[in-house]
Amino acid sequence: MTRLRESYAGLVLAIGLASGSAFASEHASEHGHDMHGHEAAMPACTGFGPQTPRDIDSKGGENKVTFKMAPAASEMHLCNIHFHENAEHKAKDFSIFAGEGHEGYGSGYQCNISKKLSKAELAWSGEGVCKSAHGDLVPGDTIEVHYVHTTCDVPGGKGLGSCVSEKCANPELRVETQVYTLVAEGGLDFNQIQSAASLPTNTGKPVEFMGSTTGPKYNESACSEYQVTWSVRPQCAKLNIKSVGEWCKGNKYEEDHAHGVRQLVKTPALLSEIK
Repeated sequence: MTRLRESYAGLVLAIGLASGSAFASEHASEHGHDMHGHEAAMPACTGFGPQTPRDIDSKGGENKVTFKMAPAASEMHLCNIHFHENAEHKAKDFSIFAGEGHEGYGSGYQCNISKKLSKAELAWSGEGVCKSAHGDLVPGDTIEVHYVHTTCDVPGGKGLGSCVSEKCANPELRVETQVYTLVAEGGLDFNQIQSAASLPTNTGKPVEFMGSTTGPKYNESACSEYQVTWSVRPQCAKLNIKSVGEWCKGNKYEEDHAHGVRQLVKTPALLSEIK
């Protein structure tokens, strides 16, 4: 059980749910890229299962490690909601490389529609929302929201520790994922999108695949050992930034800022085949 708790502490950091000094320590550098955002050469790790994030438009993968896909979200328990600044995954509709990010924290990708917003959607006179040590959010920014589900019968709460219990130490995990562009006017209300069932229905058929945890603790030479079923919607939606700011001020998951991202995994031996 002690090992499990330690493992899930690592899982919390990996998927971007850590906070305070632990989060700052894990997210202090852009693993896998140089200071200009270019990929750095590094040997791929071996002996691990399929890794995440990935380009979901690229179906190929050569990783031979398989595991049972998690049940549908409707058959599982929602244990945490959190988000990352910029999309960790890449797709046709979110493919603009975001560069270094704030003070070297993460890079990822921006929604293509973020470059086509109206003046009203970009108008903003106040400060950014969901502030943290690595920046804040303003209209035009992209976020990737993760709705984490577990097979454990738990109420959910802060971090991935809330996805396990004394009687359920090794659950199956599923992450339902939606990428958003933040707008100052209009857009969806984040406070009304608090379950997989309430996610937009017009952002394409979710791409489902076997993967791992994410977050800048890991890269192509330092892989995650965890097994996660991913379901990523391929198109962006517009989300009202004021509602996101309100959510960050108080929610049951105690989330108050956007987390960093793991660099895109491209090595075929580290990816599962998308069926």
